[in-house]
Amino acid sequence: MSTTRPRLRSTAPAPAAPATPLDRIDRAILRAMQRDASISNVALAAKVNLSAPACLRRVERLKAEGLIKGIVALLDPRPLNAGMLVIIGVVLDRSTPDTFTDFEKAAQKLSGCLECHLVTGEFDYIVMLRTKDNDSFNRLHAEQLLYLPGVRQVRTFMVLKQVLSTTQLPI
Repeated sequence: MSTTRPRLRSTAPAPAAPATPLDRIDRAILRAMQRDASISNVALAAKVNLSAPACLRRVERLKAEGLIKGIVALLDPRPLNAGMLVIIGVVLDRSTPDTFTDFEKAAQKLSGCLECHLVTGEFDYIVMLRTKDNDSFNRLHAEQLLYLPGVRQVRTFMVLKQVLSTTQLPI
């Protein structure tokens, strides 16, 4: 027997549309920065056929409008003792605002947690985390996962092979 749980609205504000519509140059800047955010402004300007000051103004506008949320380094997880990727499906015992809020606060403190998504379907949440290996995951499971508030069921999927992982959005 399948039961349907009511879903709650996200409390996150809806993303605002950019104040200025994106033109082909804005899109070229975003594509180039997704490939390599460490590109210098001069090199970026040359790639998109702008002067360096005009390019810098556009990048600053894209940041101010929230299209560029941050600039980060993508790290290799293996040498940092985070080589095992684990995907976890979580079912909560109740669908109440307090249960969702309590779980979300606790998930943000979960060691190695990369992502936590409220989803539709069989699970309430999908959590992605990284840990060193099976032993470290077993400790994390025993010390943290079992104590997450409001959890009725946890299904764990150990990633055997990462076929595709990207941070680049199609623009």
